[in-house]
Amino acid sequence: MAFSNSSKRGLKIIIVGCGKVGRTLVDRLSKEGHDIVVIDENQDRIDNLTNLYDIMGIQGNGASYSTQVEAGINDADLIIAVTNSDELNLLCCTIAKQMGDCASIARVRNPDYSKEISYLQEKLGLVMIINPELEAAREISSILSLPSTLEVSSFAHGQAEMVEFKIEEGNVLDGLAIKDLHRTISSKVLITAVKRGSEVIIPTGDFILQTNDIVCAVGARRFARTFLSEIGFKTRQVKNCLIVGGGKASYYLAKLLLQARIDVSIIERSKERCEELSIALPKATIINGDGGDESLLREEGIEYIESFVPLTGIDEENIILTLYANQVSNAKVVTKVNRINFDNVLSQLNLGSVVYPRHITAESIIAYVRAKSASGDGNDILTLYHLFDQKVEAIEFNINEKSAAVGVPFSVLKFKDNVLIAFINRNGTIIIPSGSDTIEVGDTVMVVTTHTGFGNIKDTLR
Repeated sequence: MAFSNSSKRGLKIIIVGCGKVGRTLVDRLSKEGHDIVVIDENQDRIDNLTNLYDIMGIQGNGASYSTQVEAGINDADLIIAVTNSDELNLLCCTIAKQMGDCASIARVRNPDYSKEISYLQEKLGLVMIINPELEAAREISSILSLPSTLEVSSFAHGQAEMVEFKIEEGNVLDGLAIKDLHRTISSKVLITAVKRGSEVIIPTGDFILQTNDIVCAVGARRFARTFLSEIGFKTRQVKNCLIVGGGKASYYLAKLLLQARIDVSIIERSKERCEELSIALPKATIINGDGGDESLLREEGIEYIESFVPLTGIDEENIILTLYANQVSNAKVVTKVNRINFDNVLSQLNLGSVVYPRHITAESIIAYVRAKSASGDGNDILTLYHLFDQKVEAIEFNINEKSAAVGVPFSVLKFKDNVLIAFINRNGTIIIPSGSDTIEVGDTVMVVTTHTGFGNIKDTLR
């Protein structure tokens, strides 16, 4: 079943653009029971999707009035424009807004537009503008702020953090039952999910942690960091970073790192692009050269650098550079993967931290779609992350109204199996819940589950 609650309705969604992000959205949204129409000028792309999924496809310009009418814009609930052109995406949404009463989401990647997101969103009436490269850069920056982790995710407007890390041999957590964690660790955190080999577990108190487990832990931001320190992980952010590739993601990442007072060097093949980056990032060191050249990497100190991020436009090159860096240095390496879908193969390569921009984009959109299908306003889900190759969802719900889950002690509530309430955010205070705690209107609540399709907090109950 795609949905766990009969109150949900499938939405009519038009997706303009059948590239990587469009394909990911079709895959996820079709599985959740939505009626999807795709528009693209490339008939082969449309055929590939319509052969795989029960969806409609229309060849044409997504910004064309007649094409949108043919796609059914007049009774659509949502249009999502994810072509390679920012201007076309914005135009698609503008025309849709004039023609119908549907919500609209645009992918916008140009740094010039990124400075005007709030203005564009307000004036054009979009429910969301998303920038995959900027979001990927933010995720990489978060990881480099805690380089001993595999992933860092923020919730509750930055008040809470979920950290993912691997238990190494000899770590204090090895052989420890989760119910005994508080006897060893003073920080108030909750172990929410564990990956052991190919199995993913939402653990109970009796679960015993082991070497090589990959663990997700949640707590208030300050406690998440002190927890890592208590179990022997370094919590100091890196001092420097070497980036290969000078595209949009590199620009966004360099800007964030420089703001955090991290020294940045960028290797870029194009002399013209190097000149542009030198002007845009005057405090960064820009090197004109081939980032795949071993001698150049050694010359730029890859053996001694604290962090290394390959951000070329070619996944295979990023992966090879990661494997090389792991071989010759102790740097924290983060790999960006855009296109490759062989997640099981990548996990066997032990790449460490991997960032998927298309997944980041899809998750933000799916969070809105899922909440809109449940409540009609799209405001029930604040944040959505997928963990462990999409096997686990971490969802932060807004509690907007009274329901069966509100005002009842946790000891009384009957949650579905494999559902864990990770925290309650009450006016900025992060509460790790006990049996006597309750959810109240105005809270936000984080749920970790192996179920899919939850649209509001009521879906977590039996």
